[in-house]
Amino acid sequence: MKIAGLGREQLRIIPVDDHFAMDAGALARQMAADVAAGFTPAFVCATVGTTSSTAVDPVAAIAAVARRFGAWLHVDAAMAGSAMICPEFRALQAGVEQADSYCFDPHKWLFTNFDCSCLFVRERGALIRALSVLPEYLRNRASESGAVIDYRDWHVPLGRRFRALKLWFVLRHYGAEGLRHHLREHVRLARWFADQVAVHPDFELAAPVPFNLVCFRHRGGDAGSEALLERLNGSGRLYLTHTRLDGRFTLRLCVGQTHTEASHVEAAWAAIRAAAEGTAAPAG
Repeated sequence: MKIAGLGREQLRIIPVDDHFAMDAGALARQMAADVAAGFTPAFVCATVGTTSSTAVDPVAAIAAVARRFGAWLHVDAAMAGSAMICPEFRALQAGVEQADSYCFDPHKWLFTNFDCSCLFVRERGALIRALSVLPEYLRNRASESGAVIDYRDWHVPLGRRFRALKLWFVLRHYGAEGLRHHLREHVRLARWFADQVAVHPDFELAAPVPFNLVCFRHRGGDAGSEALLERLNGSGRLYLTHTRLDGRFTLRLCVGQTHTEASHVEAAWAAIRAAAEGTAAPAG
């Protein structure tokens, strides 16, 4: 909003449901209220796999609302978009074909070095008209004839690095089935970890686990969860991140590294249990 020059005061934060996914009904009510107040809703951002919890917004329902009000719909699938190479996950972003733009980051979960982001746009003309900068020194016959595509007109910076080559090497090395194998294994390991958390008396799951991220808490409350995080990360044995869901301190374990195996996740769980008990985890 700030980069576009619209200002933070024009931003509307839409309520979410119990699973932290956008409430499409609340979106429709907010947009209707804005129209009644003389505003023009212009842009809706839905998320497939939110950063904090990998929650999945109801894209089809959101698309219907955006279309009703004539707003551009962007779908941000920064990490979870990589999972869509596996057919069994694609239902989670049903309706994405109605989006005006879509992005995901291979550097997050597709084994590609930082930075590499893929953007798909339905009508490139609208994007180019909004971002094109064409002083005389950039004019050339190849561009004007349509013989080449100037990607400088597709994003905010004028210059850009050649990021596609490293992604091409990843695709050539693993192949589609190789990539699917690794992503499915990451999801399997995350769900195994979630199953352990769900039945342990000292812990609780904080959100559903559709992909490779597990959000969980210590039942000792925010203080207990925060102390546990500090103890674990200080050990050098593993590294967890945190967020706040429903205002509560939440631990996050993500399985996504190329060489992560079951033994690593099992060792992490053992270390977490031991740290929660205030004792050292067994070596291994």
